[in-house]
Amino acid sequence: MSTRRLPHLTWLRAFEASARHLSFTHAAQELNLTQAAISKQVKLLEHYLREPLFERKPRSLVLTKVGAAYLPKVRDGFERLAAGTEEVFGLRRSEVLTVRAPVGYSVNWIAPRLQGFFDRHPESEVRLVSSVWGDQFDNERFDLDIQYGTGRWPGYTAERLTWEVIKPVCAPALLNGERALRQPEDLVHHRLLHVLGYEEGWADWLRYAQTTGVNSGQGLQFDTSLLAFEFAAREGGVALARSSMLGIEIERGRLVTPFEIEAPLQEAFYLISPETGRDHPDARKFSDWLVETAANDPENRRIRTTYRT
Repeated sequence: MSTRRLPHLTWLRAFEASARHLSFTHAAQELNLTQAAISKQVKLLEHYLREPLFERKPRSLVLTKVGAAYLPKVRDGFERLAAGTEEVFGLRRSEVLTVRAPVGYSVNWIAPRLQGFFDRHPESEVRLVSSVWGDQFDNERFDLDIQYGTGRWPGYTAERLTWEVIKPVCAPALLNGERALRQPEDLVHHRLLHVLGYEEGWADWLRYAQTTGVNSGQGLQFDTSLLAFEFAAREGGVALARSSMLGIEIERGRLVTPFEIEAPLQEAFYLISPETGRDHPDARKFSDWLVETAANDPENRRIRTTYRT
């Protein structure tokens, strides 16, 4: 990091306002300071820069050549700072609907369908914030939250979005060769990829598949499904995918399912919101769209009908 010192922001602010108005008095009125304070701050800046920025006339100010050259630089700096502040902090919760969702679900399920919400509600704005772990709902930062679990969050209303099964996925290349995946027992020759944070995993699938001889605890652990899928696509091992996040990976052809066996899960993704407190005007619009879209998802309907969970 550079150790170069910069002029004080208050000095620069006083200079920019004075140059814009060509008046210390008008700059003082704009900044709610006294004329003497503005004049002093500009003098301190000139002393710091060792150059005069204004010619002081009896009834007005005139920028020197150095001052005129410096002004666009200062103005550009303030504009960049304002734009950066607006980009990060500008749209507050009261202005735009803020929805938090796990990163894998956001990328693989919500993003491919989100345009449907804007087609229905073109006037609405949404900030989608991704999370890795299921942190507690922060009522001050989020209007709606999507979490994975059993549907029990005291103090919150939970609407179920998905019906899930898990199934192994791997790179197409692992279906061929000396250690090709043809039956579940062949997993003994491959690295198992685990995703932290899920209660149900490889041990549950292997038990459902009635497969013995495979160590369900061996392999690598990742904190998101996206990382596990990426490593699996690069032939690093076999991942266990939840059906709600699998469709786009299969469509891209980077992952395949080596077996037909799928194990139903009790856990699912839920849309949660506070039981009490003010609602964002767009919260119900988004909730209705999301629940309806999830209910009409063909894979969701197939699993719900097949396993009646």
